[in-house]
Amino acid sequence: MRILVLGGTAFLSEEIVRQAVAAGHDVTCLARGSVAQPPEGARWLRADRSLGANAYDGATGVWDEVIDVARDAMQATDALAALAGSARHWTFVSSCSVYADHSTPGEAEDAALLEPLPAGTESTPENYGESKSAIEQATLAAAGDKAHLCRAGLISGPGDVTDRYGYWPARFARDGGPVVVPDIARHPTQVIDVRDLAAWILAAASHGVTGALNAVGDQVPFGHYLEASRTAAGYQGDVLTAPEDWLVEHGIDYWAGPDSFPLWLPPGHDGFSARSNIAARAAGLTTRPWQETVADTLEDERRRGLNRRRKAGLAPATEARLIDELRRIP
Repeated sequence: MRILVLGGTAFLSEEIVRQAVAAGHDVTCLARGSVAQPPEGARWLRADRSLGANAYDGATGVWDEVIDVARDAMQATDALAALAGSARHWTFVSSCSVYADHSTPGEAEDAALLEPLPAGTESTPENYGESKSAIEQATLAAAGDKAHLCRAGLISGPGDVTDRYGYWPARFARDGGPVVVPDIARHPTQVIDVRDLAAWILAAASHGVTGALNAVGDQVPFGHYLEASRTAAGYQGDVLTAPEDWLVEHGIDYWAGPDSFPLWLPPGHDGFSARSNIAARAAGLTTRPWQETVADTLEDERRRGLNRRRKAGLAPATEARLIDELRRIP
């Protein structure tokens, strides 16, 4: 296939390019390259998407596949206007954050969506779901029945710069001291390995898969994931379980960010990590054993440094304070 990737220099888009080149496809990356360059073997069409429709002037000819991972609605709309007519198949990597409600486990692709971000509104982290919803709407309008809306869940695996999924195996591997965990052993986790997601995006393009599909892995109880992380790290120390309300009272955040517990979700999010992937499985999505993702993520964490400052998880000083206060509880 002749493939155009809008991006190709970071995490998922980089993995897509790497796999596409290895499979023998003719791959072009349209990217600024301000932080990193595309993988070896891909053509690099250097362009800044923030400059508008002119950024795509060099992307000439017919494309068997165009893949866009954008979160900026205006950039995505410009790309569609410039390229949708010359693409045989279009993949937009959306997100399960487009759904309006996250309280019900097992919901599928027909669940209600957030209202799209109004045209001309700047995309920000705070309106991420609305922005992705707007791009979905624009993609369907421009690419129609040749569009695959790939609604990814939490993407994990080697190279994840969000520091979320890797926090727990890295924490168990960091030292032998006590580890504080939230009391959510039965709560579901649901991730998809970046390598599996990239492989499916390419396979779906090859087979002409279209429509909206939840690209998520199977549900795994947090306690099982935690035990696999502990085993992979060879951890033999103490695990101190803290009640959820106690953690909130002590200033620990949900999900992500500094002094947070990654994968811990706030009330009303029982379905956030429990979406149905039945339709995607039927369309060809396959995933590796999740324990393999844990092990490979830990290996990547070791390479990057277990003691580095993280974007998600407890700082050592914060955890030490929690340990001291937990041990004072009668």
